[in-house]
Amino acid sequence: MTAGADVTPGTGAAPEAGVAGETGVAGGAARETGVAAGTDVLLADLVSLIGGGGAVVLSGAGLSTESGIPDYRGPTGLTRRAQPMTYQAFTGSDAARRRYWARSHLGWRHVARAEPNDGHRAVAALQERGLLAGIITQNVDGLHQAGGARQVIELHGSLDRVVCLGCRQRTPRDELDQRLRAANPDWHARATAINPDGDAVLTDAETENFALAECRACGGVLKPDVIFFGENVPGARVDECYQLVSRARALLVLGSSLTVMSGYRFVRHASGRGIPVAIVNRGPTRGDDYAQVRIDARAGSVLPALVRALTQAS
Repeated sequence: MTAGADVTPGTGAAPEAGVAGETGVAGGAARETGVAAGTDVLLADLVSLIGGGGAVVLSGAGLSTESGIPDYRGPTGLTRRAQPMTYQAFTGSDAARRRYWARSHLGWRHVARAEPNDGHRAVAALQERGLLAGIITQNVDGLHQAGGARQVIELHGSLDRVVCLGCRQRTPRDELDQRLRAANPDWHARATAINPDGDAVLTDAETENFALAECRACGGVLKPDVIFFGENVPGARVDECYQLVSRARALLVLGSSLTVMSGYRFVRHASGRGIPVAIVNRGPTRGDDYAQVRIDARAGSVLPALVRALTQAS
């Protein structure tokens, strides 16, 4: 990951050390609430912040939990049951690639079946109303686009694409899925759990004989088009995000604990430029001290209410 500090929750990365556990803005400016009492007051603050337009959304895994994709750090998060695949391990041995692709081949089916939830659709509605200057997501599930959003910056890539490490050609994941099924007709593994990145938990015995597929164009190694632990987010993509946040009138963080630097840096960037930050997330986040509005609730309940309130106010 960039600067040696980024790690990607969606691809099994480890959290950065020294994560703050406190909530609330310094001086008591931020107010927290559950879904019930007090939400209307905070929702009014959010309407004032987003209603002027020009907001940038930064979304994390918590936005997709209501679509059945688990997260790592929220109240419904899972402790990872398998060691994360690093870029170095993946590129270093056929055995590591067999282990990864066997687990991902099975887990991908879970991600591919997921449907966008009310939170994703509400983000698309805000964009349709012209209130968003852009959307940055740390997720690799494609659910923003499935929910109707456009021009989403996928900070960590997407599981629905595959890239060749040789010729860099990108192809659809569905195509590789068909090839892997054909190459492994007698492979019948059963996952004991699915990790947030669509990586199924399997035994070594279930993965050691899994047949791989090579790039059809050059015979090179195929990798999911996502950022692994130990791999850098492309600099041009990071710069695009910084520029987008610099032009924003507000930064709206949805479903992210901001534990890792990958998303947290954009909150610090916004705050350092006097751009107001709003956070909607279940549980505390690393960015709470920067938030002007802090709502401790599900994005899937808050965002539709925000859209309704903005519609009534217009």
